[in-house]
Parts: sequence; C-alpha cells; structure tokens
Amino acid sequence: MNAGRLIACHECDLLQREAKLTGEGVLRCCRCRAELFRSHPDGLDRALAYTLTAIVLFVIGNAFPIVGLSVNGDLVQTTLLDAVRILYRDGMWPIAGLVFATTFLMPLLQMSSMAYILLPLRLNRRPYRADIVFRLLGLARPWGMTEVLILGMLVALVKLAHIASVVPGVGLWTFGALMLLLAAASAAFDPHELWQRADDRFSGASAPDVLDAPPARTAKASGLMTCHSCGLLTRADARLHEASCPRCGAHLHHRKPASYTRTWAFLIAAMVLYIPANMLPVMNTSSLFGSEKDTILSGVVYLWTSGSWPLAIVVFIASIAVPMLKIIAIMFLVISTQRRSLAMLQQRTRIYRVVELVGRWSMLDIYVITILVALVQFNALATIQAGPAAVAFGAVVVLTMFAAMAFDPRLIWDAAEPDRE
Repeated sequence: MNAGRLIACHECDLLQREAKLTGEGVLRCCRCRAELFRSHPDGLDRALAYTLTAIVLFVIGNAFPIVGLSVNGDLVQTTLLDAVRILYRDGMWPIAGLVFATTFLMPLLQMSSMAYILLPLRLNRRPYRADIVFRLLGLARPWGMTEVLILGMLVALVKLAHIASVVPGVGLWTFGALMLLLAAASAAFDPHELWQRADDRFSGASAPDVLDAPPARTAKASGLMTCHSCGLLTRADARLHEASCPRCGAHLHHRKPASYTRTWAFLIAAMVLYIPANMLPVMNTSSLFGSEKDTILSGVVYLWTSGSWPLAIVVFIASIAVPMLKIIAIMFLVISTQRRSLAMLQQRTRIYRVVELVGRWSMLDIYVITILVALVQFNALATIQAGPAAVAFGAVVVLTMFAAMAFDPRLIWDAAEPDRE
C-alpha cells in the first residue's frame, strides 16, 4: 500500500495511496467512502465491443418508428427525430432542443468519443488529440438520458392505450437494447485503466510524479491539485487561472471557481420556475368534445384513476417529488457548508451523491409529452400540444443539474481541516 501512487479523493480531497486491485474490485476513499476507481478485467475491450454495437443500434433506432397509433384505420407513426421536429414546428423550440440534446446529440457524442479513444488503443495506436475527445466524453455522459427516455416511452404508451390501438415499432425495442448496451459500456469503461494503458504504451504520455511524502493530508494543503477529468494529481501552478492538466488538458482549480455563487444562482432560478412548472398546463388536448389542459399533477391523477398506479407513483416521484427534494437538498448542502458545519460530514456527502444520481430522472415528463405530442395528431379528432409549463419544467431540471455540478463537495470537508492561511 505504501508503494502506491499518491492520489486525492475528488469528493473530500484526502490524499491516500493507490492500492493494486486484482479482478473485479472497487477502491474507495477511506474517509468519505467515495469511489476512487473500479477495476474491470478487460474492461476497455468490453466497453469497445458494447460501444460499437450501441452505435449500430442507435442508427437503427433513429431510422425506424418508435411507436404507432391506429385510429379507424389511420396509422400515425413517429421516430425520435420526428417528435423533435413536431415540437419545433409547434413553437416549443426550447423543449425540442432539450430533447434533441439529451436523447440524440449527447448519446451520439458519448458513443463516438468512446469509440474514437478505444479503437486505436485496441490496435496499439495512440488516438490523435485523445485529451480533447476525453473531455468531450466527460461532458456528454451526464446529459445522455436514454434510460429516462425508455421509461418515458412506457408511460406514454399506457396513456395512449386509452386513446387508440398502440403499435410498438422497431425503434422502441432497439432503444431498449441501446439503453442496456450504453449502461454496460459506461460500467466497463474505466478512465483509470485507460490512462494507465496509454501511459505504459506510449512514450511521452506518462503522468508526472508528485510528492512521495505529502506535508498535509489534503491535496489543497499540500499544494497539489487533482484533475476531475482524468484523476491525475499534479503540483499546483503558481498561475492558478492558467493551470491545466498536463495529461488531458482540463482546467485545474483547488476548488470549483465561485462554487457558492453559481450554485445559489442556479438554485434560485430553479425555485422561481418550479411554481409555474407545476401550476401552468403542461399539455393541451383538443378533441371533438372540447379542449382540456393538464398539469403534471393531473397527469399523475389520470394514471392513478385509470389503474396504472405503479406508473403514477413513478411519475409523481420523478416529476414532482424529485425536483422539490433536489432543491431542498442542495439548499441544505450550501447553507451547512457556508456555515462551516462539522455535523454529518459523511451523510452530507452521500446526499450530494444521491442528488447527482437522481437529477436526470426528472426529465421523465418531458419525454412523455414529446411522444404524446408527436403521435396524437389526428387533426379533426384530437391533437395534443405542449403547454407553457413544459418549458418551465425543463428549465427546472436543467438548472438543478447545473446547481449540483457547480457545488464542490470538497468544501464540505474543508471545515474539518486546520486553517493554514
């Protein structure tokens, strides 16, 4: 253990020695229990195989209809891109852009980046400008929401089954398989193994060594900085505003710049928009019998009264409870950290992890609306359009995710360190 390379925890900044893992295993921080890295035998090769298969399924899933709706012999089918186009045509370009980015652009960027990096390594070649592509991969991974899209499709199918005959398309099954492959590829992809293999195989790619015996127990107190992209620990540059990782080129900071200010800004904006997101109509339905405006809560009530109570519970948790609890949780973290509270340090770090994990699932209602708007277009009989609350709700989801990203969990543990100023 003492011979291991020096590493710093990305959640509490504690310096510790890297341990060699054999077989499947996880190395966790001894203070906050954050996952430092996970060992997967042949993980990169498996990730490459999953990624190449996922790319093929991605093309098929977007080329064929996801689902169709049949009414009196009239069949309406839609692909994912058709649904985005209809939202844009109806003037809901913010929602169209959000759906396009999270279900098409970011998954495509994630898969292409992984293939770009892993395929040359498999052929014993060094990828050209792998540092830039690796940072693009880190940018895309939190915003690719294929698994949330699948759940949204299932909820939409339940609602559509009460309107007309539902015809599942090839795209629906393909996206289901794509979801599993993307999850498997992300689980098998280990950045630690990636850079270790690159450092071992290519001259000039090795990571610089750091202190053998750090003078303090945290990276910041020892004059070191850790890269959040590749995990490399380096000596702090005197020109902090110009510091960058020597391996992947990412910007380095002891702590995220203006973490409190940016988190509060995103959080306050989300709280303001949360009210219209739940009060205004999220969907407008027009039919021969008149028009009806549905809020998020009325959609939950509809699912419950129609007998689909499991989906009603899922939608209530994802669309109403999770955004509200995220706002409360982030507010609690920021206030307690600004007050330099020493209470529940580990518990607050766990809250931060949960907030980051569940944030994307609030997009569920946006995807349900997307599918319904694209399919219920029977002009004379019935049409569905997205309401103003959809824009507000989409903004709430994005803003709370930005707030969680802006918050630096290492600030929680700074209160436990002696003041070295």
